[in-house]
Amino acid sequence: MPTFIALLRGINVGTAKRLPMADLRALLTGLGYDGVTTLLNSGNAVFRAAQGTPQQHAAAISAAIAGQLGLQVPVIVKTAEELSAIVHGNPFDASTLDPSQLLVALVQEPSALVGLNPLATLVVLPEQCQVGRHAAYLHCAKGISESKAAQSLLGKSGKAGTAAVTTRNWATVLKLQALADVND
Repeated sequence: MPTFIALLRGINVGTAKRLPMADLRALLTGLGYDGVTTLLNSGNAVFRAAQGTPQQHAAAISAAIAGQLGLQVPVIVKTAEELSAIVHGNPFDASTLDPSQLLVALVQEPSALVGLNPLATLVVLPEQCQVGRHAAYLHCAKGISESKAAQSLLGKSGKAGTAAVTTRNWATVLKLQALADVND
């Protein structure tokens, strides 16, 4: 069975949109997914499904969260292979960077990444930003809280056109990849 990674945007930040990971695991299991595992408290889940596309899973999960929990939450789903491509597509030497200062921006459809090109206008050296084939990568050399580009990406403007964008730091991306490899 193929392995998928679900990434929810904007939950458990402050007091709005609270979604306990036990509830997310139960919801995903109720949708018929197998091997459901969550990571951290920020809406990361790894699961297996016999059929369906990432887009179909994203829509089903988002609809179930709205219907069962009353929350409007954008959901991005990637296959284990897509996540691997995102990891291997990192243009920066991750071994020399603080993983908490490297943000990876993910969208459902890679074509939506062009909507992130304006981020480059907010980047101030020594920050670096590259939009790749599978994700966008933002190295916030002075920290995420000091970066205007990161704040734009993390805030309400974190959208590529009409497509939702979610971010994870490099450490979380690597942990998700390890979970996906175990689940595969």
